[in-house]
Amino acid sequence: MALITLRQLLDHAAEQGYGVPAFNINNMEQGLAILRAAEACDAPVILQASRGARSYAGDIMLRHMVEALAEMFPRNPIVLHQDHGNNDATCLSAIRHGFTSVMMDGSLEEDMKSPASYDYNVEITARVTRAAHAVGASVEGELGVLGSLETGEAAAEDGSGAEGKLDQSQLLTDPDQAVDFVLATQCDALAIACGTSHGAYKFTRAPDGDILSMKTIAAIHEKLPDTHLVMHGSSSVPQHLQDLINQSGGHMPQTYGVPVEEIERGIRMGVRKVNIDTDCRMAMTGQFRKVAMDKPEEFDPRKFMIPAMKELEALCTDRFERFGTAGQAGRITPISLDDMARRYASGALAPPHRRRPRGLTFLRRTPR
Repeated sequence: MALITLRQLLDHAAEQGYGVPAFNINNMEQGLAILRAAEACDAPVILQASRGARSYAGDIMLRHMVEALAEMFPRNPIVLHQDHGNNDATCLSAIRHGFTSVMMDGSLEEDMKSPASYDYNVEITARVTRAAHAVGASVEGELGVLGSLETGEAAAEDGSGAEGKLDQSQLLTDPDQAVDFVLATQCDALAIACGTSHGAYKFTRAPDGDILSMKTIAAIHEKLPDTHLVMHGSSSVPQHLQDLINQSGGHMPQTYGVPVEEIERGIRMGVRKVNIDTDCRMAMTGQFRKVAMDKPEEFDPRKFMIPAMKELEALCTDRFERFGTAGQAGRITPISLDDMARRYASGALAPPHRRRPRGLTFLRRTPR
């Protein structure tokens, strides 16, 4: 199946009441594991690449790899998304290399370390949105700074993460400001800050309302019921993967991620895209370590990769099923970027913060 835009997929998810995991990828093995799970679950997929991934694999390799996945798994709609774009060039070069969606993270300055002003965020996100919509691509914006309510700090991942102490006004998205931001930028999806952070070390204890603010999500959804919300830093850091790593020679201090049950709550409150990276890394690394420990004589990298891919596939299958993504792929008919561009230009594609007419639907009309 052809690649589709994030906007088309999240509109469908909103109509049907499900969420979509967005898995970060860097290589072929990750892509194959994710798409094998998607095929088994009949699920649409968001594959996202950070600036670090683009540097690691190269834009040409990433583009052809995802095109190959689309050819190998023709029944599964795929969104190729730029994660945490830091300026116009990063976002627009991604679109030029085949990405169908970009995130313009204007919550931080271009260095991706310094919290940005609200005016800067609005200006650059609106500018990227206008350029992306002109060619049919989608845009995710971010309001609020990703970081821990427990420590007041942000963990860096792939070069993205605020430095220094942050106050609660920065770590929690203001619902009223969110309304203004979506209206001003016309972004297709909004990443919000609710106490999650990048990486494995999100919380030192099982998160509760003091360190994971689900009420912030509820308040934003109440004011923006038709905006597609995004939860970043939403790996669950499963205990069995921590144990697998530590039993196989690793040393991960006890840590806690975002419980899947809380993500499921968030989906009921308008969260449509859920970013997952650390869990994927842990799944593969745990199996790498296990093979190395159990079979120290092994030197064939495929013998490491095959069990690692199976572990990642199992993780992805669980998320597709629990987020309600499973069973949705066959209900989506791809809309091309050119067609999306015409819809944006004509006004036929209503902004996501206004209720769309029921006649504008992306459901598949005929049986497969």
